[in-house]
Amino acid sequence: MFDFAPTHLLIFALVAIVFIGPKDLPRVMRVVGQWVGKGRAMARHFRSAMDEMIREAELAEMEQKWKAENERIMREHADLISGTTAPAEALPAPAARPAVAAEAGEAPHPVEPPLEPAAPVRQPPEA
Repeated sequence: MFDFAPTHLLIFALVAIVFIGPKDLPRVMRVVGQWVGKGRAMARHFRSAMDEMIREAELAEMEQKWKAENERIMREHADLISGTTAPAEALPAPAARPAVAAEAGEAPHPVEPPLEPAAPVRQPPEA
């Protein structure tokens, strides 16, 4: 849309020199630069506001999905929450537990004695 080729810029410069004059050209270029800067700032502000609105909309959508998923999980596991137990056939099979040393016929591991203090503890003199 705003595609400027180097030849277009050269034509604009020549027209500006002819109609504005070389004396006022720096002042006009400064004003044009300020306008361009204000336009870019407005575009940047608009873009950041739009990005913020999109982010808020995405967060709201994610919160709705999380709420729906939470409600689904709560419905599925209502028996666990209410304190009632499910029928035995509905419960998963227990995992095989590892054999304890005593059941396996091995001697239990000895318990290590507590560590002694490094320096003897002084007793206060009796009066």
